[in-house]
Amino acid sequence: MIRRIINRGRAVDKHTFIGMVEAGEPLIQQAIDAMREYHQAQDSGAPAEEIERLRLLAESLFQAVSDYQLRAVAKARGKELPPLH
Repeated sequence: MIRRIINRGRAVDKHTFIGMVEAGEPLIQQAIDAMREYHQAQDSGAPAEEIERLRLLAESLFQAVSDYQLRAVAKARGKELPPLH
């Protein structure tokens, strides 16, 4: 039997939901790695331009993770969101 997750009165197939979360794992790992590089650059006294570049990269990757997760949950709930761009 496939378990279902109840989300605001709507059943979501657990396997589908877990699959969408797992699909985002590489992106999450990239965001974590980018944040780690940013902090290492700060700690090592890297040039300000490099620190800012790494901060922007980490920030944009975490935003992409957030966008992906929002869309994955919306899709699992049967909702469509407008295109990002």
